Amino acid sequence: MAKQGAQKEPIKLYGKQKAAILMISLGPEYSSKIYGHLSDEDIEEMTLEIANVKKVDPELKEEVLDEFYEMCIAQDYISEGGINYAKEVLEKSLGKEKAYEVINKLTASLQVKPFDFAKKADAAQLANFIQNEHPQTIALILSYLDFEKSGQILSSLSQEKQIEVARRIATMDRTYPEIIKEVEIVLEKKLSNIVTQDYTKAGGIDAIVEILNSVDRGTERYIIENLEESDTELADEIKKKMFVFEDVVNLDSSAVQRFIREVENSELTVALKGATPEVAELIFANMSKRMAEMIREDMDFMGPVRLRDVEEAQQNIVNVIRRLEDAGEIVISRGGGDELIG
Repeated sequence: MAKQGAQKEPIKLYGKQKAAILMISLGPEYSSKIYGHLSDEDIEEMTLEIANVKKVDPELKEEVLDEFYEMCIAQDYISEGGINYAKEVLEKSLGKEKAYEVINKLTASLQVKPFDFAKKADAAQLANFIQNEHPQTIALILSYLDFEKSGQILSSLSQEKQIEVARRIATMDRTYPEIIKEVEIVLEKKLSNIVTQDYTKAGGIDAIVEILNSVDRGTERYIIENLEESDTELADEIKKKMFVFEDVVNLDSSAVQRFIREVENSELTVALKGATPEVAELIFANMSKRMAEMIREDMDFMGPVRLRDVEEAQQNIVNVIRRLEDAGEIVISRGGGDELIG
């Protein structure tokens, strides 16, 4: 006689198996959107995982979808009110044990950033709180804040400390979780727990560029000029990314018309070969109809152009824009202190 009500052994799945089942369950339309956010390596691995799934057990599918939903809800709660708030709400709906499990999964996958408490803190208050800390400590904290808030705090520091903090952010790559946690303890704030034993990535050239794009022009100029004296190579690397060609869309019509007058038609033609539709549309809209037609004809006649040549032409135009801004002939919109005075 067969046993009644025998329970199945729970199937142990690793992360990518769950992700494969999730993407299969979501269907091609939503899965294709997820693919757009993955690296080439992750796409290859996910495709292989999906290909290896022959069929999805309905109970397993339900389990994976439930877990995904719980993680999304938990992440929303964390974004809204921090980890402690998320734990409190989840315990009421899922129970203490389940809530602890969900929160642990999120913190382990680093979806919760260190210094999460600072999201709610006012920039001026936070600046006052950390201004006397060591430059490395300040650099670490600013690397985890949103760039606008980091820019405001950097602007408020003494000029000597601005240079030191900017340099440390730019040259920062990966930091031990133990060091981050030590800073959190010193600051005596209730922060997210770092349970992973891997390194945590923060800082770097892109981070300091975003922060400098959010400070006032005076602070930016002072930091760059001093870095040019002490570390020319680093300063050049930062300056190359301070205003990229795609940022042309943020210029007003008068600024676009001004830099067009400074650029050779041949260089503009090459640059536009690799421009986004938004950039190209803006530039064509700010030149004469005759000039636009001529450049379009040259682009068609030119045929394929090497990416290196396109990037060089675009960088030359960026250099012109930066020079015009330095001369006060155009305005690049940026963070605090750039209000126009009549």
